[in-house]
Amino acid sequence: MFDKLLERDVVSFNTMIRTYMNYGEIDSAIKLFESMPERNLVTWNTVVSGLVKCGNMELANKVFESMPQRNSVSWNAMISGYIKLGDLKSAKDVFDEMPERSVVSWTTMVSGYAMAGDIESARRIFNHMPVKTVVSWNAMVSGCVNSHMFDEALSVFHHMLIDGKCKPDQTTLISALSACTHLNSHDHGKWIESHIRKNKIELSLPLGNALIDMYAKCGDLENAKIIFQKMSKKCIITWTTMISGLAVNGHSREALKLFDSMCLEGIEPDDVIFIAVLSACTHGGLVEEGEIIFHQMVHKFGIEPRIEHYGCMVDILGRAGRIEEAMRFIKTMNLEPNAVIWATLLSACRIRRNKNSLESSLIIEKILEQEPNNHSYLKLITNLRSSVGQRLDEVDFRLANRNQGTDKVPGCSSIQVGESVHEFVAKDTSHPQRGEVYRALRSLNKHMMIT
Repeated sequence: MFDKLLERDVVSFNTMIRTYMNYGEIDSAIKLFESMPERNLVTWNTVVSGLVKCGNMELANKVFESMPQRNSVSWNAMISGYIKLGDLKSAKDVFDEMPERSVVSWTTMVSGYAMAGDIESARRIFNHMPVKTVVSWNAMVSGCVNSHMFDEALSVFHHMLIDGKCKPDQTTLISALSACTHLNSHDHGKWIESHIRKNKIELSLPLGNALIDMYAKCGDLENAKIIFQKMSKKCIITWTTMISGLAVNGHSREALKLFDSMCLEGIEPDDVIFIAVLSACTHGGLVEEGEIIFHQMVHKFGIEPRIEHYGCMVDILGRAGRIEEAMRFIKTMNLEPNAVIWATLLSACRIRRNKNSLESSLIIEKILEQEPNNHSYLKLITNLRSSVGQRLDEVDFRLANRNQGTDKVPGCSSIQVGESVHEFVAKDTSHPQRGEVYRALRSLNKHMMIT
């Protein structure tokens, strides 16, 4: 059509260049660009943006440097391109050269640093922003959450509320709820729910799912169920979140009933929800139910089992003491059993004090083949030997030697006091009230020794 045009104006040229770029035909786009009798700013921006989209930043920069004039679209395209490639230094250089920075430019830089996990630099840019939009706040809150800085995420969220110039939207609230979930901060999460109700914010699918997840993981099943019932629309994630919440809180049979209700409503289950349902069987010791559900998943719904499904079934059988049956089940797997599968079975052997040394030795051999330096697995193996009264032998000394120099990741716990959530790590010396904390611990230890 373009070739048949008797008169080609700049708009038609721009349209063709954009089309070529969208299909990744860079050479054709550049050839057409170079043949143009006249170009406007849109032309230049179309080429730069197209090259950025294709990831060709070297050529994009050459075109950018050749531009007779630039606007915010030109500058922001270059910043976004470098950020997508993870080249934050070049993005910052372009940002610093900008004659005038728009809120989009500032937000893009905040988002770039946050996505890269450099929250300190993101916060520095964020604090210097002359004007912030809800998108700017969201970039900062979600960036903290993605970097596992959950306290910082809630702090930014609270400052947003205090600032009052931007109202939190669905994205803000979902990120804040995610932080509450990871911190197990029920009070903060409940306050966010009251904020949603007070401001008559729509309970969308993602927001409702986030609330259910927060309440369930904080152990508040009553409020999780209330939100679940309130939701006029439910997707597979909604059902999965509620079933999983019931399972981890020990309501296994209720989780299975909810799954049956979902199927009766005509909602097609996926592979993820079957992990949640099989986990419910694991937590509740429901062996027969687990076998039926696994069979349904494969034969009724035609879902190919993943390693997680197999792991659940091995766990169900192992916890019930059916070690030999679990071994036979593993042999039927259409996937190569990984170390997690074997370690799950070995844990069951330890709990049941299985004294079949040949069986245990086979499992240990499989674990050592796949993950010979995993500290947790090595500890599990030595604990099993000890629990069944096996004496130390050459293998145990070899395991002990492998253990040397292996740093175990310290456990972390958190507690909410008033408006603050305090995190503690084993042998922590960073907490500002560490003196009082350790004095209290010593006092508790003395009381425990007396009693």
